Amino acid sequence: MSSTPRRVRVRAPELVGAGGWINTGGSAPTLAGLRGKIVLLDFWTFCCINCLHVLDELRVLEEKYRDVLVVVGVHSPKFAHEADHDAVLAAVERYEVHHAVLDDPEMATWRQYAVRAWPTLVVIDPEGYVVAQLAGEGHGHAIDALVAELVGEHEDKRTLHRGDGPYVPAEPPRTDLRFPGKLLRLPSGTLLVSDAGHHSLVELADDGSTVLRRIGNGHRGLTDGGPRHASLAEPQGLALLPAEVAAHVGYDIVVADTANHALRGVSLATGTVRTVAGTGRQWWQGGRTSGAAREVDLSSPWDVAWFGGRVVVAMAGVHQLWEFDPVGESVDVLAGTTNEGLEDGPVESAWFAQPSGLAVSPDGHTLWIADSETSALRELTDGRITTEVGAGLFDFGLRDGPADRALLQHPLGVTVLPDGSVAVSDTYNGALRRYDPVAREVTTLATELREPSDAVVVADDDGVYLMVVESAGHRVTRIRVPDEALSVPEQAHHTTRPQVEIARGSLRLAVVFDVPPGQKLDDREGPATRLLVDASPPGLLVAGEGPGTELTRTLLLDESVTEGVLHVSAMAASCDALGPDGKPIEYPACHIHQQDWGIPVRQSADGAPELQLSLATITPSSDTSASAE
Repeated sequence: MSSTPRRVRVRAPELVGAGGWINTGGSAPTLAGLRGKIVLLDFWTFCCINCLHVLDELRVLEEKYRDVLVVVGVHSPKFAHEADHDAVLAAVERYEVHHAVLDDPEMATWRQYAVRAWPTLVVIDPEGYVVAQLAGEGHGHAIDALVAELVGEHEDKRTLHRGDGPYVPAEPPRTDLRFPGKLLRLPSGTLLVSDAGHHSLVELADDGSTVLRRIGNGHRGLTDGGPRHASLAEPQGLALLPAEVAAHVGYDIVVADTANHALRGVSLATGTVRTVAGTGRQWWQGGRTSGAAREVDLSSPWDVAWFGGRVVVAMAGVHQLWEFDPVGESVDVLAGTTNEGLEDGPVESAWFAQPSGLAVSPDGHTLWIADSETSALRELTDGRITTEVGAGLFDFGLRDGPADRALLQHPLGVTVLPDGSVAVSDTYNGALRRYDPVAREVTTLATELREPSDAVVVADDDGVYLMVVESAGHRVTRIRVPDEALSVPEQAHHTTRPQVEIARGSLRLAVVFDVPPGQKLDDREGPATRLLVDASPPGLLVAGEGPGTELTRTLLLDESVTEGVLHVSAMAASCDALGPDGKPIEYPACHIHQQDWGIPVRQSADGAPELQLSLATITPSSDTSASAE
């Protein structure tokens, strides 16, 4: 932790983005034009699960301070697909972003604000000065306290202007499906699709388009009950329970109710929905990871599959696989450490990065996993995780051929074909790919799809077909599995964030955490901070890797490994110290602030001896000891 020093006040750079503005009715807001408002910049990209969590945190603040706070999303892409303006438009609608968004495909504003990670939040006071920069999740309460402080200060100074901001909502088109996510073929031959944009489930006829019934009232929420009363929030994965298990528990389908951080059980006979796992609260580091299913928090479950006698959950929000026992009504961690990355090995030590799709091999022995942020296809067999296709967090593209050089781009779905090969919904490439585990070859089955996110097999006398969810196309499409693979132009990409030049041999790492206004560090149950450091390649670090409780650390580097990525995960716990009346709080609310960074670095003779990362940097706006224009 650092104390809050007297820092130089910095004038906020103007907002620039080659993609233009979204949700402003055609206008182009400027910071100069927003003078008098508190402005909150949210640097995000729509592939990032942590960014989606922050959108939920911001909804509360936008409502509470709607006449004084202007939220501006600055969309800064990681993947090539995210630099496409139409894709950003779709994401703004998909995730119900109700504020102005600047599309910055060239990351010009990202560089102006020296941002190092998604998500990053920047608070600008009504006079146009940066007063806080916060990376990661869990800062909602800190921003709430800071905004309240700024409102009081600038009302006294008469520099606060109340009224509407630049947000102008767009009118979405009306379609039967809106951003559908996952698909399940029911025993009757009909199809069940998670209609994420309408917060509901839809049963379709076998043609994939005729709506037979809808389950859910269409409004974001977490309410159990009948099909017209129950509410969900951006549901995704669907798993059919074995008949004997369904008869025992009283429901047939398990639903990954993603934005509710819950699993729901659905009876096909009645359409009744019940919560079977999760509390509706997001899991944070230090929380319980096993126990009674409805008493343990979950984090953005994205897909579910029946495997090994239980429901496996792709827990995208914490980069793990969990398991749910519907009969014993319990949950536990199955695989992953919560560290984000691509590391194979035993389930307890493997790393994932937003696992988002699951499928089981015909013999039930292998679980296939679409690991979206590493653009990887991975498998779980005999207690080990193995990567079949994919190179890591920063390498992606569209390349067929031998598995060890083939490339995907943020796949969200996997489907096992009758011959045992695996169809991958290669979402950001708009393609269906096929992996042959015997030949270890990747080919392309179909292209020009609109963000395919899942598929199911349908076989008839004419051949084998896939019913494919085109999520951004708002439809389910029938595609015949071709006898021959397509020929596609090769594309290879590498995430091009600038490297940080660091000194050779030794580096001081410092994570800055300023305790938010009205709070104090929460060390009642042990150290209030945590720092985890690793690197890729692993040989970059000679010493300094691993966990610890201090937010500063000296890293020793192998000078022969000139380039790599430092993986840094930091967490801080705080709790309320003073109430609105200025008196100590007897039963304080507690808060977790956390962020993961992947910092590309290069050792050089002129490199900096210290790398400073901001978990929460807060500069009091009343500090006028110095300023920078």
